[in-house]
Amino acid sequence: MSMFSTGVLVLTAPLHTLPLRITPVLSSAARVVKHTLYVHLHPGLNLSACSGGGGSQPRPVFIPPVPDLSRAISRLYSNAADVCGHLDVRVLLTNVRAAQAPDVQAPGGMVGPFPAPQLLAHAPEVVLTDYPLQQDAEQSSRVGQCLRRYAGHCYVCSPALASVLLQPQLEELQAAEEEEEEGQEGGRGGPGRGAEPLETYNDVVVGGTFDRLHSAHKTLLNVSCMLAKRRFVIGVCDQEMLKRKVLKELIEPYPVRVERLTEFLRDVRPSLRVEIVALDDPFGVSVVDRQLQCIVVSEETRRGGEAVNTKRLENGLPGLVLHEIQLLKDAHHTETEEEKISSSSLRSRLLGTLLAPPKDASHLPALPLVIGLTGCSGSGKSSIAGRLEALGAARIDCDGLGHLVYQTGSAGYHRVLQEFGSDLLNDDKSINRRELGRKVFGSKERLKALTDIVWPEIALLVKEQIQQARDQGKEVCVMDAAVLLEAGWTDMVHEVWVTLLPEEEAVSRITERDGVSREDALRRLRSQHPTGQQVARANVVLSTLWEPAVTQRQVLKAWNLLQERIVQRRAAHQDPH
Repeated sequence: MSMFSTGVLVLTAPLHTLPLRITPVLSSAARVVKHTLYVHLHPGLNLSACSGGGGSQPRPVFIPPVPDLSRAISRLYSNAADVCGHLDVRVLLTNVRAAQAPDVQAPGGMVGPFPAPQLLAHAPEVVLTDYPLQQDAEQSSRVGQCLRRYAGHCYVCSPALASVLLQPQLEELQAAEEEEEEGQEGGRGGPGRGAEPLETYNDVVVGGTFDRLHSAHKTLLNVSCMLAKRRFVIGVCDQEMLKRKVLKELIEPYPVRVERLTEFLRDVRPSLRVEIVALDDPFGVSVVDRQLQCIVVSEETRRGGEAVNTKRLENGLPGLVLHEIQLLKDAHHTETEEEKISSSSLRSRLLGTLLAPPKDASHLPALPLVIGLTGCSGSGKSSIAGRLEALGAARIDCDGLGHLVYQTGSAGYHRVLQEFGSDLLNDDKSINRRELGRKVFGSKERLKALTDIVWPEIALLVKEQIQQARDQGKEVCVMDAAVLLEAGWTDMVHEVWVTLLPEEEAVSRITERDGVSREDALRRLRSQHPTGQQVARANVVLSTLWEPAVTQRQVLKAWNLLQERIVQRRAAHQDPH
């Protein structure tokens, strides 16, 4: 079966039975769609109505925001995370409307949720459905045609829109569904089955980081869109609110997060007025906006919602209704990750993976592949370099090479004496490094004069060691270099790898390891290249924050992925066409 980039899945099962069908339906859809899967809900849709002679084309209808719909959406996103995590799943709510909302009338006079086809961020190339069919090729063809017309009425689709009747193997679920139907009115049933709708509000607010939009975010956003009749306000964490986040350096930039939120919400419910504001404290706009009526929280953030209401009352504003949703469980979490689906867990899974493609290194020999490993003091560079060496890499210790530059009689030795004076010499004619440090301390100009001598000399020694590794047949060199970026040595490496560690943990390690004060440790850290800037130039990021076994798993992941890239490089080198 062909793979399509974007598809729209039309779900026709009754809402109360839909949770039983979601997993096999999504599994089937994931074999057809590879990037974006939109989900359109029309419980009770009869696609066979137009397959007979003189049958009428079914039209989309409004669905009331009932509890069954909220539960179905939550289950859908939860199961999507489990069975098709590679897909960007988006549940569309254009046809969800509270009973008291005004009708929307098309130019031709027809009342319905789609007066004109809705433009989505990605035009669907295929429409899929869970609609049950008998094994009848002729009927399947007619239903497929009916399905394509239905999708085209709702959304702007690709001109060559294909249709796929998933017909997942649900025999084992049919008995359960029939049991569910017993005592339920309406059989296959229309939307809502007469259930009491959820309370809706003119203005709804939520807050969060919204880093790498995932299923839990989408559930929160979808439910909020269901509850909001007029305006949806979203506070997005920025600056101060990010400082204590795990692996905060890997959080997407604020503009990127806002852009992705905006696109998602425009797809999900384009008629809703959306306001996205930066959140630099725990409360933000929620405690000053008089028009807000409801805040959507989880069981984990309910106390935060209660604190918002306390602040509102202090400000003379009415409290907000707290609408609580359930957290989504993460079926793939490890012992160092949260049990719920969370951005911090997703960021931890990025460790060891290729975050950005390597820059062009055609001026370097293909092998050995040289890794430039850098990171702040105390971040565990040497530990990771040792682990890579144990896996087969040639290790180059740039700090150790720096000592060789000062070796008596070397070119670097003579240049340092010429620049800084012979009063640096010890009795044995060696350079007194402590005295040299005093001469450059506090002077950027004198420090630059020193690094202009030392760094090029270290670079020459590194190149010699890379050549030695090549002569020995090594495929990988790891260049352990604290000043990789500052010294401009990235032109000697194929990839930049960075080790991450929170500042407080780095301070603790430095004080324990080197016996210096906390202030001295902080001064050392803040004199180095900021970690955020290092990460911005990294191809791979690792962290020694957790137990050694966790670090080892990261390194193994990074090493195995590196081996795949080496195979690709070798193949490309052998066949440049």
